[in-house]
Amino acid sequence: MSRKGAGSTGHSGYYSLSESMIDDPWDDEDDDDFAERRRDGPSLWDLAWEILTAHGVRYWAVRIAAAMLFVLFLLVIWLAITAPLSKSLEPIAPPQITLLAADGTPIARNGAVYDEPVDIDQLPDHVVEAFLATEDRRFYSHWGVDPRGLARATINNWSGGATQGGSTITQQLAKFTFLTPEQSLSRKGREMLIAFWLETWLTKDEILERYLSNAYFGDNTYGLRAASLHYFYRQPERLEPNQAAMLAGLLQAPSAYAPSKHYDRAARRMEAVKASLVSAGYLGEDAAEAMRPPKLDMRLVNDLPTGTYFADWALPEARDRAAPGYALQAHTTTLDARLQSIAREVIANAPLGDAQAALVAMRPNGEVVAMIGGKDYSESAFNRVTQARRQPGSTFKTIVYLAALQEGFGPEDPVSNRRFTEGSYRPENYDDRYSAFLTLEEAFARSSNVAAVRMFNEVGSERVIDLARDLGITSPITPGDPSVALGTAGMSLMELTAAYAGIAGNSYPVRPTAFRAETVGLWDRLFNAPRSMSSSNHRDIERLLRSAINNGTGRAAQLPGLNFGKTGTTQNNRDALFVGYAGDLVVGVWVGNDDNSPLDGISGGGLPARIWKVFMLRAQGNADAGPVRRRQSPSGPIQPLDVPNASDIPDPVEEEGAEITVDESGVTTREAPPLDVPPDAPRTAPELAPVREDEVATAD
Repeated sequence: MSRKGAGSTGHSGYYSLSESMIDDPWDDEDDDDFAERRRDGPSLWDLAWEILTAHGVRYWAVRIAAAMLFVLFLLVIWLAITAPLSKSLEPIAPPQITLLAADGTPIARNGAVYDEPVDIDQLPDHVVEAFLATEDRRFYSHWGVDPRGLARATINNWSGGATQGGSTITQQLAKFTFLTPEQSLSRKGREMLIAFWLETWLTKDEILERYLSNAYFGDNTYGLRAASLHYFYRQPERLEPNQAAMLAGLLQAPSAYAPSKHYDRAARRMEAVKASLVSAGYLGEDAAEAMRPPKLDMRLVNDLPTGTYFADWALPEARDRAAPGYALQAHTTTLDARLQSIAREVIANAPLGDAQAALVAMRPNGEVVAMIGGKDYSESAFNRVTQARRQPGSTFKTIVYLAALQEGFGPEDPVSNRRFTEGSYRPENYDDRYSAFLTLEEAFARSSNVAAVRMFNEVGSERVIDLARDLGITSPITPGDPSVALGTAGMSLMELTAAYAGIAGNSYPVRPTAFRAETVGLWDRLFNAPRSMSSSNHRDIERLLRSAINNGTGRAAQLPGLNFGKTGTTQNNRDALFVGYAGDLVVGVWVGNDDNSPLDGISGGGLPARIWKVFMLRAQGNADAGPVRRRQSPSGPIQPLDVPNASDIPDPVEEEGAEITVDESGVTTREAPPLDVPPDAPRTAPELAPVREDEVATAD
């Protein structure tokens, strides 16, 4: 067959050299489709697909999606760091800590009142419903943020109605657990993000449990269990409907509605809660009408002070020792109840006039057993033992002379007691009496200023300051200043007394503590062992201290047995001190005015020395007596509403100052008054021993 014949009968194909006049069914089909597409235009799907498959769009879409995923990843990390779920299980305020004296006597309570978290499954329905109706009716249906409630609150606020927050229970948990109380859009945004986070990882019941266990109910009381016990002396599992309604109403403004102070307000607020219960369908109108405000049963009122001089100082360390959780904790301190009472009475009976006084007593290892930071804590909580930085005066000379002894000087070595006639610094003796020479022991006993400065210059300021640091004094001391020898560098009475404690025990530095000193481990004994001086240096410095108290400026403090101490008086009698030790007690006494004005005729060898002596005599007088009986720590009622046949227990009794009351509702114990707050009725104390004229000490 010829090529021409073949081409005249079939499809022209791709190789046709001329247009065939023969009808082609494929061509007809293509022409119809083409005509239809031209008539109708491309579909939206075709256009969208064409746009999405374009190279530039794919480029940006991939990058935008990657950026969004990266932002989501960062958001999850931020939430995990700033809003860890475990934090919602922790108290939002430091839980209450009770500080006990060494014999178990409560001395102070501080911190928020908490109790164990609640379990939603164990609470009666009327308790849960009261909080849901008041705080978040749609709690179990929304996802952390309620758009309907938010819109309602916004419209109400814009229209001038009562201010509403619009926050769900989840948002409130996020706010008081993770955020600050600031009012801003950024804080609201973070609150919503954290609410979504909580809803993602916790069940609704877990969120509600954590909310009720941490919410504030006024009177320094946090959590439903603590509030139930505080206001009604009942566990929350046994709350009556009217009691639950009143507690639910407190959450809007806990301090303003606290029934202990504003019962009428709390009762009016309860009416709004009843209306919410009826509106939500949880309570019938007849039942709401019959519901009356409940009676309060506040047996757990705390009659201990939240602070004392000792408690304020001990509390930070107690917080560090506290275990995490909601449980109320009690920590036994080193405070000796008997010694603290003696110290309080001695200071109260001292003829101070308008001046202030402070006393601290510790063991040689630093355990503080008594502390009086001022005449009256209720009038001034400023602690003059730990917070005041005053010049130590001649009590600092002990460190100067100890440095000299360590440099090879001895108590019998001579030192010039002549007046300074050259140099820019020319100190004078307090009594204006001079001589050619004195032994170191005589110069120390007489508290010679010129001798002390000469010993300071001989040893060098660097050596003296290094020794002061070794003894635990951390306050600033100016190098090269010869007046440092006379105690011009300010420091606390606690620092100074701890330095003397290091000398007493020949082990330093001594860290004052309110709790029993921990046993030093083998590693610390080998590589961090405390410093000590040679036995000869220790014997010599105690010889000087004994000479000062027996034959020198401290004779007014002399005790029957071995005693060691040093007087101190600063320029113009602005500060008067006596620091010393006897037996296992190291005691520092300071007298002065808070405005740093001069004292009226008071020096370290006078009133401070006599206060020290009276305290030591009374402290040692009963040293051989039997141990003080341990009193049970009064911690409030025991097992409220769970004491069977309480009416069969005898009437109120008193046991060592603690009154125990029993009734059908349970057992209550009330504590004795705190130790370093002046009692209502002043107790008598022996008169301060006067100094005989033939024993008048030479002032330093």
